[in-house]
Amino acid sequence: MFLLLSIILSVVVFIILFSVMPEATMVISFGLIFGILFRILYLLNDMDKRLSQLVPESPKRDKVQEAFERYLADKEKENAG
Repeated sequence: MFLLLSIILSVVVFIILFSVMPEATMVISFGLIFGILFRILYLLNDMDKRLSQLVPESPKRDKVQEAFERYLADKEKENAG
């Protein structure tokens, strides 16, 4: 309910400011939007760092190395049999 009230109030304030001074309102709104986006990116990066410290990473598979080893094993089978 609080979120809905905040959204409605923000829209009303934006309409009032836009009718009074449109250029300043656009600058302020772009600043808010980009500030929020950068904050979200910062928080996601921080969460990733913290979670990577808590959860040990499994060793990554090297698909090329696995394919090469299968190829060599197949070649050995062909040569032996």
